[in-house]
Amino acid sequence: MISDRIRTTTREVRRSARWHAVFVCLIVATTCVPDAGASSLEGAAERYRRYLADDIGRTLAGARALRERMEAHDLDGAKGAWIEARIGWERSEVFTSGFVPELDQEIDAWPNAQRGFHAIEAKLFGADRTDSHEETEALIAHLTNLHAMVQDIPLQPQRLLNGIARLAFEIGGNKADGGESRLSGTSLGDMQSNVDGIELAYRIIFSDAVEAAAPELAEAARAAIQDLKATVQVPALRDIDSEKLRAKSEELVAILQSAAASLGLQRPTLEEATPQ
Repeated sequence: MISDRIRTTTREVRRSARWHAVFVCLIVATTCVPDAGASSLEGAAERYRRYLADDIGRTLAGARALRERMEAHDLDGAKGAWIEARIGWERSEVFTSGFVPELDQEIDAWPNAQRGFHAIEAKLFGADRTDSHEETEALIAHLTNLHAMVQDIPLQPQRLLNGIARLAFEIGGNKADGGESRLSGTSLGDMQSNVDGIELAYRIIFSDAVEAAAPELAEAARAAIQDLKATVQVPALRDIDSEKLRAKSEELVAILQSAAASLGLQRPTLEEATPQ
């Protein structure tokens, strides 16, 4: 879960934040403008809803396929279904921890993997067992609940911006050291899907509004996201330049914090754990 992991690295980013403070002050001094229109952002968040629902639906379909393959004692098929289910989940993490923290813990508890994806991962990949029936049924039930909630839960732009910033920070602060999916070996894929989710949410919800209010910031945000994406596009996790990844993730956070003022929003927090 994002909120459980952020606290362990917040101190590190503060130690390295001096250049960010200069960067933010320079940008704010030249681009801070009044509210760009809350109604416009709310409409954009509504457009994002269908993409979010599709990703959660993809995760749910993967979990159901996982159950089917486990019932057939198909170890390789079950592993493939688990990996497929993770893609949609990791893309949707800009939403899950800030809007549905209780479900987030049930579905993706980490590092205490007693339930959800990682409890199944421990048996499936760690012990080559296909007997995680109870855990898989619980996962499907929670994902079914989440998929229903996503259809009409209010999508506040502020909390979505917070979610993008927190996930960017987490990618640079926690995931490059082996990540959360160590037994399955899919931590690199997790990060790639996270960045895809960041790119999607920013593009659908915030990109046009930032472009209208602060073109320089819009260009900086696009470039930072592309840099972050390129940094995780490597053949294997060991090929990640962790220092570069940390710097790129923190750069994106700083840009988003600056852009918030031009959108009439508060600076995105890295520590929000529950809905306000």
